[in-house]
Amino acid sequence: MLQGPTDRQMQLAAWSGLVVNVLLTLAKAAVGVHADSRALLADAVHSGADVFGSIAVMVGLRVARKPPDADHPYGHGKAELLSSAVVAAVLVLAAVQVGYDSIGSLFTAVSPPSPPAAWMAAAAIAVKEALYQYFHRLGRRLHSRSLLASAVDHRSDVFASSAALLGIVLALVGRWAGVHWLLYMDGVAGAFVALLVLKMGYDLARETAQPLMDRVLEGEELLPYERCVNGVRGVRRIDGLRVRDHGQYVIVDVKIGVDADMTVARGHAIAADVKQVLMQEFPRVLDVLVHVNPYYPDPPVDRGPRDSEEGGA
Repeated sequence: MLQGPTDRQMQLAAWSGLVVNVLLTLAKAAVGVHADSRALLADAVHSGADVFGSIAVMVGLRVARKPPDADHPYGHGKAELLSSAVVAAVLVLAAVQVGYDSIGSLFTAVSPPSPPAAWMAAAAIAVKEALYQYFHRLGRRLHSRSLLASAVDHRSDVFASSAALLGIVLALVGRWAGVHWLLYMDGVAGAFVALLVLKMGYDLARETAQPLMDRVLEGEELLPYERCVNGVRGVRRIDGLRVRDHGQYVIVDVKIGVDADMTVARGHAIAADVKQVLMQEFPRVLDVLVHVNPYYPDPPVDRGPRDSEEGGA
């Protein structure tokens, strides 16, 4: 497996996310039961789903860092994308379960939560926002899909805990002020948390699906690669350029036109230059496949099909 500072940073981030999610799940569940808070228990279910998501990210990172081999010549980068898809699926399933429980609580006798639930939700907001900032910045710097997916997950926790906190506070105010309908805000907050988590899971699944289906860079994303190839001495034209996204890295397929009367050795040297320049200029490029075409200043004349006497059977 490939080892290095980047790998160590990603593994440290994955482990830190896992440990924090386990601790938050246990703390929210314990306080939620003790304080009788539907919203906090819903948030605990969400954090429990995060534990599973963190494990999926760690497994994806471990597989993705394997070098290319005979069976996987383009590397194992899509394993990281699969882990992102697992995170998305877990978010959706957790949202369904949380929403079901929270909506059901609205049709039963309700009692207000106790103040510790509000303090636990506030603490969770602070911790999860810090994790979001850490994962988001590291994921962008390392071009890691799974770390960015985890960042989205942590941000969803911030929104979920904020909604839980609001519902808990309103329920407490309802008890103190004697406003009965406010007591249901704890359950309403749990249902709102479910909607937030469901949307996050859907958005993440949609973003992950594109690279899994061999998405290629388009438009302005492709321009820097085009400028780089055109800048190589001897390249007269780009006949085709595809940059395939594999998560942490990309694979470049390029067809270049060189002078038609050039020797094969010289054409090969230009192709080697194109590959070297692309890999030096763009750290995400893992490999470059260059196809050389003959370039004619004027298009060759189409002389049409041969006479039947010459080409007939």
